[in-house]
Amino acid sequence: MSVKNNLINGQWTAGASTIPNINPSNTNDIIGEFAQASSDQVEFAVASAKAAQPAWARTPLEAKQAALMKIGNALMERCDELGRLLAREEGKPFAEGRGEVYRAGQFFTYYAAEVLRQGGENFDSVREGVDIDIRREPMGVIAVISPWNFPTATASWKIAPALAYGNSVIWKPANLTPASAVALAEIIHDSGIPAGVFNLVMGGGGSVGQRLIEHKDIGAVTFTGSYETGIKVAQAAASNLTKFQLELGSKNALLVMDDCDLDLAVATALGGAYFSTGQKCTASSRLIVHANLHDAFVEKLSAQVAALKVGDALTEGTQIGPAASDDQLQSNLRYMALAKEEGCELVTGGDALTLENPGFYMQPALFINTRNDMRVNREEMFAPIACVQKVEDYEQGLAIVNDTDYGLTAGIMTNSLSHANHFRRNAETGCVMVNLPTAGTDYHVPFGGRKNSSFGSREQGKSAAEFYTQVKTCYIKA
Repeated sequence: MSVKNNLINGQWTAGASTIPNINPSNTNDIIGEFAQASSDQVEFAVASAKAAQPAWARTPLEAKQAALMKIGNALMERCDELGRLLAREEGKPFAEGRGEVYRAGQFFTYYAAEVLRQGGENFDSVREGVDIDIRREPMGVIAVISPWNFPTATASWKIAPALAYGNSVIWKPANLTPASAVALAEIIHDSGIPAGVFNLVMGGGGSVGQRLIEHKDIGAVTFTGSYETGIKVAQAAASNLTKFQLELGSKNALLVMDDCDLDLAVATALGGAYFSTGQKCTASSRLIVHANLHDAFVEKLSAQVAALKVGDALTEGTQIGPAASDDQLQSNLRYMALAKEEGCELVTGGDALTLENPGFYMQPALFINTRNDMRVNREEMFAPIACVQKVEDYEQGLAIVNDTDYGLTAGIMTNSLSHANHFRRNAETGCVMVNLPTAGTDYHVPFGGRKNSSFGSREQGKSAAEFYTQVKTCYIKA
């Protein structure tokens, strides 16, 4: 069986140990063994990144742009191959895996263009004969800690701007999806970026991740994961006053008004709540439905949920793949039991499934007669489970949308311009969707949330410069 290693200072390096990578669609399929970095290797990666960063920052713009463009084009050209690998190890259907890899390529080509758009500002001083020049400079070494649910895209929207703005990178991917990480690292390595500028160190969050976060030579830490882990990241980074950025949990709501297009609302809820097996931070697990439309909406949605094809991520026609791991499946089933204990009424689905190949499968589930104070409507489940709440009017619906500790995305289905405008101004989230699924964002505009969903500068688009650079103000007297 092949062993895939870490990339440190331009060399593929064996780790202190290895772990197997198991296909969640077929647990008899072991994708490979993947190296786990030792503490000494983490130290060497940090030292290498620190040494390589100044020269990378001084590299001419067109050389940096060409490297990022080469990475992006390679991802887009190989999206079928790498999308299949991603589907095999993470469990999302092949079409979604392919789309994720292609989107990752777009992040790199976008930031390749941003390399050439970097500029500063000039001001006249309040003092005669003095000019002021304001510019942005790299943070230094960036620690990237990325999740398993979008292993290629999320990593790319962090790595691409970090490199574009002249930083070096140490990437610790999630241990559930190391094959996609190695594939991306190989493409970055083949782009001609100098040794040490980009490093891949695989390992556990409590060992490799923690050591990076606490390291005094890390200039900034960008993390996507759970709220609970994010708090630990913040505490550890603060000990060195290290700049940090957190994208955390969510509990997104879709408000369905009685003046909307019913078929569009059902399709939007189906895609937003269930695709990617509900394993995305933008999933709409709270469906808040106007009483006048409630019964018709539930009838149509439940029929479509029950008809979703659950299966192997690589089988044609599969709409819902397995949970990414047995731990995730068991968590899903615990939430199913909790919903029933809390008094929710199950309309369809929710059982673990036994298919031809052993895997972590379950039927997508829909609950009705739920309340917003129930744990299933307060906690992020990361599961193909949605809970319907009935409301009497728009005002009650908006209040429930905002009654959450999180604030990443929110959506409304309506044909009322008044409701749409009021909602986009008053929904307490970082992203608002009107007549669109809560899941699905563009790469050239800011992404992030409010409350417990995010901390720090927004990701993506030009907003990324706020995190990956620091401001210098220069006063010049001739």
